[in-house]
Amino acid sequence: MAAASMGVGSFDLHAAESPSAFPSRPITMIVPWPAGGATDITMRILADLAARQLGQPVVVENRPGAAGTLVGPALRAAVPDGYTIGQLPITLYRFPFMQRVSWDPLRDIAPVLQISGVTFGIVVATESPFQNLQDMIAWARANPGRLTVGSTGIGTTAHLAMEEILGGEGVTYIHVPYKGTADQMLAVASQTLMAGVNSTGFAPYVEAGKLRLLAVFSAERSKRWPQVPTLKELGYANAVHNSPYGIGAPAAVDASIIRKLHDAFKSAMFDPLHLSEMARYDQEPAYLGTEDYARRVREVSVRERRLLARLGLGIDAGKTN
Repeated sequence: MAAASMGVGSFDLHAAESPSAFPSRPITMIVPWPAGGATDITMRILADLAARQLGQPVVVENRPGAAGTLVGPALRAAVPDGYTIGQLPITLYRFPFMQRVSWDPLRDIAPVLQISGVTFGIVVATESPFQNLQDMIAWARANPGRLTVGSTGIGTTAHLAMEEILGGEGVTYIHVPYKGTADQMLAVASQTLMAGVNSTGFAPYVEAGKLRLLAVFSAERSKRWPQVPTLKELGYANAVHNSPYGIGAPAAVDASIIRKLHDAFKSAMFDPLHLSEMARYDQEPAYLGTEDYARRVREVSVRERRLLARLGLGIDAGKTN
């Protein structure tokens, strides 16, 4: 059904359907991360809750890889009938400034609503000799090029956040990209990897005593881990990242369908079941309606271009406007 909803034949078959009849069949929601990770789990709960409002199943389709940006070309290619939607990570608005791509998130994707953001942190195994971030940086300086640090992929917020810290300290290290959270956290816990930077998919591992949280990238200390310092507290003024995300659809989807999707997912995101699942990962709702979310992603696009230019990682590195 998911494949059919994205094909040319599907467009011909359902072209006469009135927007008022939407939805009359299952909706596919692309989640550009591996199954079983924190984002996948929360989005599946959200999809099930939204399905109750819409009266049709919302089927999650995982498309991991490319730092969560495979949702971009998928939505660009999808029939604009509302039956294919996707989770929109911030990397979607970053990658066009890192490499040439065939899609433009501002042109090809219609924002539906913003849902939340995430807490990022630096973790090590509980058996690690690094008791704090300063220990890790001191060891890395004394052992150039030997520190191994994992992230959820090249160009992800986790990668850029760590690059901003270690690069600013003049530390050389080995970056190990992963497609998602689970494999990375297992590698850190087993000390195959010396450190990991991730969103709060690390929370269950920290709570179970398998990982030690050294610092978080939020503006304020986490209510869940109040003893853990922020990077800002440690002297890194620009190291505040929360990677807001939401849901989008192909750009040409009828406005009345966007409203139906918005209303269903807004109701779902404030359902106690979804809120309790987000709380497991130190997340809170950060709702923005369709117009406000569209405005926000335009602002994010400008900010991401400037960040990449500052780090020398953008295709237009050196330009700051």
